[in-house]
Amino acid sequence: MSLHLDARQRAMLQEMGVTVWGPSPAQEAIAQPPASAPSAPAAVAAPAVAPPRAQPHVPSPAPAERPPAPPAHTTSRSAPPAAPATTGPAAPALRLHPAQALYPAADPAQTPAVLGRGWLIVAESMTPAEPLGGDAGRLLDNMLRAMQLHRHPRVFLAALERSAPGTEASADIPATLADAVAQLQPAMVLVLGHVAARAALGRTEPLGRLRAGPHELAGCPAVVTYDPAFLLRSQDNKAAAWADLCRALAMVRSAEAEG
Repeated sequence: MSLHLDARQRAMLQEMGVTVWGPSPAQEAIAQPPASAPSAPAAVAAPAVAPPRAQPHVPSPAPAERPPAPPAHTTSRSAPPAAPATTGPAAPALRLHPAQALYPAADPAQTPAVLGRGWLIVAESMTPAEPLGGDAGRLLDNMLRAMQLHRHPRVFLAALERSAPGTEASADIPATLADAVAQLQPAMVLVLGHVAARAALGRTEPLGRLRAGPHELAGCPAVVTYDPAFLLRSQDNKAAAWADLCRALAMVRSAEAEG
């Protein structure tokens, strides 16, 4: 803070014993700015900007006229009819070959009585003329040998074959199989695979449900299980197939014991 004291005020303070430190009156006069300081230079005026020229008004094009609506009595072209929904793949056209004995050289005297009068097997085969050939045929042979059916001369196979182009499918497979059952009089009909179950029993349920339920073909008990071709692709199901075969054997043994 600076005190602007004149000479008389300084003299009075000195008489009172107060020492004043600060610039002398001559120095304060030099330090003070003149009373009228020149004003700051005026700001340079910005150049005037000419206003934008107004664009000539161009009228917007008139909207295109819509075509007149058709009269009320006219009808638009109808959409093509939708294709009918399919419920699943169609059943393949099959040809049923006559039943043939798989082990005709077996000795009837050595046939265990628990195997019953005979067995009829219905299965789709890639080689009907040689049903036990190929990988699927060898697996079928192993399945039957595990049941000791290779010792039975009356084990028959009714092979189903997919119809080749230009060949006729069998007309009524269930009726033909019913005639074979009446002629062969088997103790059990073993149906292998979903294709065989559909052809022989006329059933379209999933194979798991068909395996669980009891079936009959022309009055003869029937058991449904997996076919050898499927077991080659899904070997985890072999244990379930073996359980089905054991159930069929137990049914035959029970019927033989009661008879």
